Amino acid sequence: MESVQTEGFLRSVRVRDAEAGELRSGHPWELPVVAGLSSGLKLDPKVTYLVGENGSGKSTLLGAIAHAAGMSAEGGSSNFAFPDADPDLGPMFAFSHRAVHAQLGDALRLVRGVRRPRTDFFLRAESLFIAATYLEQLGPGALAPYGATSLHEQSHGQSFLAIMLNRFGPDGLYLLDEPEAALSTQNCLTALRRIHELVNSGSQFIISTHSPLILAYPGATIYSCTENGLEQIDYEDSEQVRLTSSFLNARERFIAALLEDS
Repeated sequence: MESVQTEGFLRSVRVRDAEAGELRSGHPWELPVVAGLSSGLKLDPKVTYLVGENGSGKSTLLGAIAHAAGMSAEGGSSNFAFPDADPDLGPMFAFSHRAVHAQLGDALRLVRGVRRPRTDFFLRAESLFIAATYLEQLGPGALAPYGATSLHEQSHGQSFLAIMLNRFGPDGLYLLDEPEAALSTQNCLTALRRIHELVNSGSQFIISTHSPLILAYPGATIYSCTENGLEQIDYEDSEQVRLTSSFLNARERFIAALLEDS
């Protein structure tokens, strides 16, 4: 059954006029992707991708959107309530509500659609351990929506998929930060299939990725984070697709040139 939604839960994002008019310096304000937000960024009602080199700002922007939408920058849903520093939960929780993401998130204005999400989740491969520990501290009942199995008793990739397969549901707003960091090649395809199932049941995704597999959802909107800001591109024009294709089409020549002594 094909999805019929024509409007996402989030229609666009931009830096608030009052904030954009202030003189700011330092991270994250000097990032070109942030500077370009004053004019707004249109979001696809189904799947929006953010791609770019390490340090380009895609994960920073995604974390700020999560914060602005009411989710923790550490990951989880808007129902997660990480304590700032609870000795019973461990020192890792002192890093909750990352200052950079919160600062930028507070400056963002999300233009919302008429529909409201039934559920939401910000899934970060980098801090999945923190979210898993938080759920365990809440007790066995908290794990029921996640497959009723401790996420710590599964591999990184298994726990990531367990959240997508069990916790994610219809009419949800989902933000994924570099899911390929947790997933095998095969499970990248499994994740893509799950994204399709959820889109067809009314969900919306915003995903930052380096993976040409994760990036391959048909009809999605792709933004490249460059030194000139955010630029909409086609799948075939993304750096990860072009570079991967070049490597696979001429692997021996590519490697020879790469490893050639200077």
